[in-house]
Amino acid sequence: MNIISFLTSAASFALGGIVTVTVAYFLVKNDIQNYFHFKSLAAIKDSQNDLFPMRLQAHERLIIFIDRISPSNLLLRLHQPGISLAALQTLVLNEIKSEYQHNITQQLYIDTVSWNVVRKLKDDTIAMINNAVQGLPENASGVDLSKKVLQHMSTIAENPYDLTIDHLKKNIQVLFS
Repeated sequence: MNIISFLTSAASFALGGIVTVTVAYFLVKNDIQNYFHFKSLAAIKDSQNDLFPMRLQAHERLIIFIDRISPSNLLLRLHQPGISLAALQTLVLNEIKSEYQHNITQQLYIDTVSWNVVRKLKDDTIAMINNAVQGLPENASGVDLSKKVLQHMSTIAENPYDLTIDHLKKNIQVLFS
């Protein structure tokens, strides 16, 4: 009989323990889930704080890129006395592509819409240069290309380079909110 009373006591203690652990689990279950949820939110916030300087730098670099491919700055910087039309076209296109490749990783730190705007501006600049060359006679000089591109830019109501920079500035302001 001692064994039966021992097994009965052990079973009642085991059942009581199981009930106690089950009740305790359901009482603290939400607290445990909230703890891990807040921990993951804190990790996300920390990673965003770590990315902030890189995101700001990406915007800065893209503004410099836009300024550098602006036809007025680009043509002034690359112009050489007596340069031929083909030589200036090649020089300008290579410069735009080089600048773009130098900044291509910045797309990791800015939103997709902004990156697409920057990429489209680059593509439009290349197209503008190529279109200007097509409209010139074969014996035209680099000066003629510069004049044609700058005349075209003067006919545009809103400067796309300024608009793109304004877009990036607004995007930066969102980062500070």
